[in-house]
Amino acid sequence: MELSRRTFSALAGTTALGFALTGSAGAFPSSGTPRLTPTGPPPSPPTADGRAHSVGFDRYSLLVDGRRLVVWSGETHPFRLPSPSLWRDVLQKMRAHGYNAVRVPVAWNHHSPAPGTYDFTGVRDLDLFLRTAAETGLYVILRPGPHLGADLDAGGFPGWLTATGGRARTTDPTYLSYADEWLTRVHEIAVRHLYTRGRGTVLLYEVESQGEGAYLSHLRVKARADGIDVPLLPNSRSGGGRWVPNAFDGDADAGQGIPWGGAPFGGKGYEQERRTRGAAYERSRHLTNLAAGVTLHNAGMAFGGTSWGWLPAPQVYTSYDYGAGLDEGRRQTAELAPAHTLGHLLRYVPDFAKLDRAKSVPSPDDRLTVHHLTNRDTGSHVYVVRNDSAEDVSTPLPAAGIEVPVTVPAHDARLLTTELALGGRKLKYATAQLMFFAAAGRQDIALFSGRTGDMAQVVLECPEEPEATRLDMEPAWIYDRGLLRVTAPLGVGGLSRLMVEGGGSDRPLLILFADDAWAMRVWPFETPTGTVVAYGPSLVRDITLEGATAHVTGDTSTTTGFEVWGPRGIEHLTWNGRRVPTRLSATTSLLALQLLPGPEPLTLPVLEGWRRRTENPESEPDFDDSAWTEAGEKTVDKKNTDEKTSGLLADDHGFPYGDVWYRGRVSESEGVESVSLAYSTGTQGLLMAWLDGKPLGTHRMPVPDKETARQGNWTATAVFEVPKKARKRDEHVLSVLVRRMQRDADSTARGLTEVTFKGASPKVSWRIQGAGPADPVRGPLNNGGLYGEREGWHLPAGEYDDSDWESAELPRTDRRQGVTWYRTTFRTAVPSGTDASVALTLDDDPKRAYRVQIFLNGWNMGQYVNDVGPQHRFVLPNGVLRTRGTNTLALAVLSDGTTDAGPKDVRLTLLGATAGGVPVENV
Repeated sequence: MELSRRTFSALAGTTALGFALTGSAGAFPSSGTPRLTPTGPPPSPPTADGRAHSVGFDRYSLLVDGRRLVVWSGETHPFRLPSPSLWRDVLQKMRAHGYNAVRVPVAWNHHSPAPGTYDFTGVRDLDLFLRTAAETGLYVILRPGPHLGADLDAGGFPGWLTATGGRARTTDPTYLSYADEWLTRVHEIAVRHLYTRGRGTVLLYEVESQGEGAYLSHLRVKARADGIDVPLLPNSRSGGGRWVPNAFDGDADAGQGIPWGGAPFGGKGYEQERRTRGAAYERSRHLTNLAAGVTLHNAGMAFGGTSWGWLPAPQVYTSYDYGAGLDEGRRQTAELAPAHTLGHLLRYVPDFAKLDRAKSVPSPDDRLTVHHLTNRDTGSHVYVVRNDSAEDVSTPLPAAGIEVPVTVPAHDARLLTTELALGGRKLKYATAQLMFFAAAGRQDIALFSGRTGDMAQVVLECPEEPEATRLDMEPAWIYDRGLLRVTAPLGVGGLSRLMVEGGGSDRPLLILFADDAWAMRVWPFETPTGTVVAYGPSLVRDITLEGATAHVTGDTSTTTGFEVWGPRGIEHLTWNGRRVPTRLSATTSLLALQLLPGPEPLTLPVLEGWRRRTENPESEPDFDDSAWTEAGEKTVDKKNTDEKTSGLLADDHGFPYGDVWYRGRVSESEGVESVSLAYSTGTQGLLMAWLDGKPLGTHRMPVPDKETARQGNWTATAVFEVPKKARKRDEHVLSVLVRRMQRDADSTARGLTEVTFKGASPKVSWRIQGAGPADPVRGPLNNGGLYGEREGWHLPAGEYDDSDWESAELPRTDRRQGVTWYRTTFRTAVPSGTDASVALTLDDDPKRAYRVQIFLNGWNMGQYVNDVGPQHRFVLPNGVLRTRGTNTLALAVLSDGTTDAGPKDVRLTLLGATAGGVPVENV
């Protein structure tokens, strides 16, 4: 199987995520250790502290500096957020919502425009991303490929690789020479950030796992030879034994990439996916993994982002929202609830790092499945209760010692704990999930969360009667025969508090109750001095303690109260650098005397002042194509004497991305009746043809249905009749534009595959033109081969002058085959200290057949297909969008001439705004 022409990847499919550790650094061996590390406190949050660290594992969990670590990782793709300033925003949100690690693929095609050329600057600054992760306190799981999958064009292989002739994902010397060169460049950066060396937080390294055994062995040897000394993870589900180290499960989240047309979700896109699956689906998947003993979890995606330019695989459209907890506009959604509550639990309660399967527990209701695990060091028990039925189920679990009803919603799961030590007290059982338990200053704090309206019951073992103080109206309690029974409705009135003193412990215990929504406004943070818990803001990014002051940074989406519990001696608060007046509450927290403000009002500008210009001069017979690349070889099919033309694939001629033009000079063609153009594209590709400057017509691939939604390779033959008047001519110019829609994971090459004529056997000499040189700032994936792109019509004002274009008003009605450009400038004035998420919205009658390439300040932000969808909103990331300055918007409209073509309604849309955010530099 060759890399050139139709395929260049022998094994380019991807498996669901799942790993078994191979190799270990430091002093901790794998599974043969006779003495196991006991349950104890987890390691401190990681930093680039300059000290060497050991990273190993046993059959239960990772071991970092001799301490057990449960990894709660979320995946994000730096290449899908082309604004390095916003990497910090996403990583801080992940850390705040419970993640302690980020899984980071590194896309070869994003960094390499040509053989031997690699760029790790600007939006490709991997070093910056890894530094930011360390500063945020996140471990990194690095995944450099070479092949990624990840819904990327060619699975992440660079476009130029198709012409090298090697056999991908094998030990073919040609392929390995390029793959090794790529890995060398990534490893040079990675070794500067290895946690084992104290220079960063790269904790684990993922090796791809599909391909020949010798090839996989080569990748592992290569990583070690280049200095990668952290454990290596093969990207597969394989793994032996009772604990599968690094059992990442790609299904353990609510998301998936959606194809053009949106068939899997009724054409309604990611919001429908989020509504259909929701937090319950994600929680059920995560808890199923936990019930299997997994201690290395991954949510893919934690943040999806945007498949801008020609980055995406052909099956997915521009948005890569993925139904993730952080949506494409970086906004927090209800999908974060499982990550938030489970992540903090696994971080603060060490029992979960060393669980064994325990005696099965029957359920009185057979609609529930109960998984039972225990920590033999501490004697605590964990129960994962799943309800796969379509109805809520409420029942006690007497075999687990829970004699009161536990409600498990339909298609959901519950995590219950019994006999769990909470400092000097013991939790007999709880019908709500413990989110965290921590010592904060003079007291312990435990938070229990669940569904809105559920009645939570918490039972504590107390050898003597404690003193309980209700600090909110909702909690109630009773002490009976050594047990303190506390009940509270979840979500009623926000956060509910009950203080417990005495009862066999010298430390007060503050019990907090919240539904999932309110729990996502409680923010526990570790500091060198101790744990700090903040409550109220929509996001807490960081907490640092300095003397008697707690400095808190974060965001507010509306005015909100603010409360902080912390170590002794904390007397003052600041919020985003400003002093907040406080008083000491009954729970020894600092309670703000004033509400924190929300964002200032924001009005987005109206898009007007449009200018318009038509293009595709390539279709005209007198167009000068002498500088184009010669292409094509002529062969004769002797069976029917029709001449065929091959050797026209765009990839073979160095044009792997975007649109490509062909011009054929046809001679000896008198009597020709029709021309057949066979072509290969990804999903929703199309072909347009002109003869002597006159449109022959447009052919497009069908809209995928549920059965073909994931099909990436599409081939078809477009047959066009030659007008009768033209049949008498002996010479013609045949012009063809192919929109290829990128390559699938098997990297099938794109473009014209065969040209045949009926009624004559003409001679044809071909020339081909695609994208020009790679953009030095935006990279090789930004541009295709449209005339306007080659001439810079997409670039911002100051780099291209459109003053000679005609003025235009929207909505616009055109009916022509070809490409028309529209440009305008607009100025935004987002208030300082406001993080606004802005999108471009396009709407029109779906009967109008056209598509639009969207360029903001020269950045190709994606493709809108009016009559296919489902996407109408295109997120404009801050940094690419000048939030306080002038922006240039350019729309390249490609229409087939069969209907009126737009654009019609083009407007800016505010997706959301918060007071806070991170400093953003323009890209």
